[in-house]
Order: sequence, then C-alpha cells, then structure tokens
Amino acid sequence: MILKRICVFCGSSPGARPGYVQAARELGTLLARRKIGLVFGGGRVGMMGHLAQAALESGGEVIGVIPRELCEKKVAFAGLSDLRVVASMHERKALMAELADGFMALPGGLGTLEEIFEMLTWGQLGLHQRPCGFLDIAGYFTPLLAVLDHVTEQGFLDALHRSMILSAENPEALLQQFETYSPVAADKAEWALGMMDS
Repeated sequence: MILKRICVFCGSSPGARPGYVQAARELGTLLARRKIGLVFGGGRVGMMGHLAQAALESGGEVIGVIPRELCEKKVAFAGLSDLRVVASMHERKALMAELADGFMALPGGLGTLEEIFEMLTWGQLGLHQRPCGFLDIAGYFTPLLAVLDHVTEQGFLDALHRSMILSAENPEALLQQFETYSPVAADKAEWALGMMDS
C-alpha cells in the first residue's frame, strides 16, 4: 500500500512514562525519513508537540488541523508551514481523514480514543479501506485490545473486522503492517443479518 500521509492521534499531555514521548519522537522521525507526511491535531503540547517537532527536525511534511477555539487558546503548534484552522472538532476529523492514507493511535486520552474508533467504525462500514492501528507502547493499549477480543467473542464484532485493527509495540513494526495492509472484504450489514439468522 502506498502511504503518502498518515494521520496520528495522540495525547495532548506527555503521559506518565518517558517511553510515550520517546515513541512519539521515534514515529515522527521515521515518517519523515520514509517520506511519509504527518497529519496531526495541530497542538504544540504533549505527545502531539513532540511528534510534530521530531518530524519537522527530520525534514518531514507536517500538516496540523486544529479547531479555531483551540487555536485561540494558544495551543497551536507555531511555525508549521501548513496549519489548517477549522470551525469544529467534526470538521477537524473530516479533514484529517481526507488528508490521510492511514490512521495511527499513540497513547492518549478520551479524544485520542474517540478519533481512532471513529476511523475504525468508518472502515467497518466500508466508508474507507485504509489501515488503522494502535502503537502499543509499554503495553498501553493491551487492555483495550483485550476488550476488543472480548467484544468479538461475545458476538458484537465480526472476527474479520477485528482483524482490521492493527497493533505493534514499536513504530517500525506498525508502519510495516500499514505498508502491507490488505483491506478486509467483510460487509457489516451482511454480517449483522447473518447473526440474526443464526
């Protein structure tokens, strides 16, 4: 799969472990060296800021997308050649999705989880066929991935749709999964109807 840009969702705080920020910087550097552009939330704080700074320091393309309200609170990453200010969080996600060939989640909070799960849901519904995955640094997402396994076991998520959800413990391994990703050909509506009949 050709990846021109990857959208990365991550925390606006640095988190409790130094390894989180280190991984964000590693990913930013890796994307730049691979000539893959970064699309991110446009903030200068926390994981977002470290991710973007590392990509910029390595000569990468970095596109920030931030709602006007957050921009006015002075949290936008200054110095970006491409900072796009939008009216709302909904517009932010729509534009980020439009710009990217794949979606990664690094450690983060409610916003990070909401953003990556919306992209996963769109993929499940067939609205896009791009890779989505979790960078499971220090086991951060391991409990969440276990919940998704439980959801699958309990019949609320098709095993094929579960296989769409990529994960790896380091940026290089996750990026390799993105590059070799094959879209899942499972129709959500057909699966749901099949569950009703069984």
